[in-house]
Amino acid sequence: MNKKILIADDNSEFTDELRAELALCEGYEICAVAGDGEQAEQMYKLYNPDVVLLDLVMPKKDGFGFLQSINKNNCKIIVLSALSKDAFVSKAVSLGADYYMRKPCSFKELRSRIDELVNGEKARAEQRRNTRDTREMDERISNIFITVGIPAHIKGYQFLREAIKMAVENPDIINSITKRLYPEVAKRFETSPSKVERAIRHAIEVAWNRGKIENINSLFGVKVYGHNEKPTNGEFIALVADKMILESV
Repeated sequence: MNKKILIADDNSEFTDELRAELALCEGYEICAVAGDGEQAEQMYKLYNPDVVLLDLVMPKKDGFGFLQSINKNNCKIIVLSALSKDAFVSKAVSLGADYYMRKPCSFKELRSRIDELVNGEKARAEQRRNTRDTREMDERISNIFITVGIPAHIKGYQFLREAIKMAVENPDIINSITKRLYPEVAKRFETSPSKVERAIRHAIEVAWNRGKIENINSLFGVKVYGHNEKPTNGEFIALVADKMILESV
């Protein structure tokens, strides 16, 4: 979906030029052009734009008045003004402007600032989501390890957790455990695939030797293993990964 841009400027020649330039930009559309501050406020409430290109000197209500009158939400506001004194810049920013550019300015630079503000926020939001999701997944795996009796201090703990996360993100990787999964885990921890395999095997053996088989079967909801039945690395990774995937659906 295209990002909506509101232009608020009483210079018709300048706004015509902006409209022509922005019409060529993929991902953006001009939702409205306002020639004064009051109209800009009305258009802002009507269209809820993603970006406002705002002049400060306008009839009826100036740019400062516009900034004071709106509920900014997630909209990005770029001031385009011939006023260059620090006091004007500071006031605009204090009222909610995200960027201040002095006229005349190149369209290429303006487009860069729009992209930076819009996509930068999107990238930061995505990063926050990814960080939160990763933390939640780590916590879920850690709780499973506590239940089955895998201690956090052994090396296989980290390798096994990483392997399970990879299997959740890409279930097919469990079919290439030797050729893909072990090497990728090894690469992330700067070690060898054989050490990853042995450490994971040791972590699983520790859990079984602690005799928490009832906890393990209770965790998965069915009797999966007995005391003398130890899963292979791939079986255990797939079992935990499947459980996490099903719980997320």
